[in-house]
Amino acid sequence: MHGDGKNVAAGAVVSTDERLSWPRTIGVGLQHIAAMFGATFLVPIITGFPATTTLFFSGVGTLLFLIITGNKLPSYLGSSFAFLGPISAAMAAGGTGGGMAAALGGIVFTGVVLAIVGLVVRSIGIGWVNSLLPPLVTGTIVMVIGFNLAGAAKNNFQGVVGGQVVQPGAARLGFITLVAIGLILALSNGFMSRISIFLGLVVGYVVALMMGDVNTDGIKAAKWFAMPTFNTPTFKLSIMILFLPVVLVLIAENVGHVKAVAAMTGKDLDSQMGNALMADGVATTLAGFGGGSGTTTYAENIGVMAATRVYSTAAYWVAGLGAVVLSLSPKFGAVLSATPLGVLGGVSTALFGMIGILGARIWIENKVDFANPINLLVAASALIIGIADYSWTKGDYTFTGIVNATLVAVIGYQVLTAISKMRK
Repeated sequence: MHGDGKNVAAGAVVSTDERLSWPRTIGVGLQHIAAMFGATFLVPIITGFPATTTLFFSGVGTLLFLIITGNKLPSYLGSSFAFLGPISAAMAAGGTGGGMAAALGGIVFTGVVLAIVGLVVRSIGIGWVNSLLPPLVTGTIVMVIGFNLAGAAKNNFQGVVGGQVVQPGAARLGFITLVAIGLILALSNGFMSRISIFLGLVVGYVVALMMGDVNTDGIKAAKWFAMPTFNTPTFKLSIMILFLPVVLVLIAENVGHVKAVAAMTGKDLDSQMGNALMADGVATTLAGFGGGSGTTTYAENIGVMAATRVYSTAAYWVAGLGAVVLSLSPKFGAVLSATPLGVLGGVSTALFGMIGILGARIWIENKVDFANPINLLVAASALIIGIADYSWTKGDYTFTGIVNATLVAVIGYQVLTAISKMRK
């Protein structure tokens, strides 16, 4: 118990191994659910995955994370946006061994690789990761993952599926949703601004409902309470390769999360770096085997901790258990699944662009030197390859723009830098 369990003195924090009284701890846990809610549900809404299944594995993954990190690292594991590109590519592959099952196989593959990386980090430390993935490379990969999805955002915005317009009024809904997101951002701050994309989606959804553009048949048929829908993965190497860049992004996100929490709590959490990576890998693997989306540590919940000064892992136990309970309502999931294409278009226009800009933020915060011609060439080439989706096929294997851009960023940087050092 922190103090009397009721108050936090000025300048003090509720540390990771402390808690407030249970009613207050539950209240903070509910804030964590609200913080993760919008972003966690955007991934299944955009990809077509079952929303309640994603929420279920998000909650279970959070509980696993707390167990594997020995209750020493506060974090919520929500849906990772880094999976959007390869999931979309896997779903589009359809008749060539793709579809949801193949996408789940890619998620399992990502989780296994990430867990192995975590084990290696536990054994030999994080230095090799920082060397392999300097800010120039991670920023470039994150930017490519966001901007590569520009075409998908445009199709949603225009109500286009398979080259055909299936929702003529989609652009109007997309515009309303995008404007709503902008106004919410401009008129609010703090927590409201952090969930502006989800609130904009709610505005667009309500407008579409009033206009009769929401198909409510599935909502009416869905039960109020039932177990989530579980799906099994299939494994196709040509699809799994598409998910390799995601591993690099998840590594960067987890490392950044651990460092951020360490800075805020004043604790040395480097010893938990490998555990965090392994825990996220295990949670992602489990989600892929059951039909949920891959997970990552959530920056949204860091905001809640910073605002409340409560870093108690007990609050995350409440959040994880609460997410599992919420996942038991198919009616709730059906409401989300009925989101019109135009509304998705407005959301994805903002969201995918923001993901891309996060890459630039990594460059800026780490003061990447673009006066260095090697940095400039590697980033510029990778961005064009990724955004224009340079792809090539050999047999059953298709190397998409994201994969090729990642290879250029990782290998190109290491090779050219090594050659430059030899010259000196």
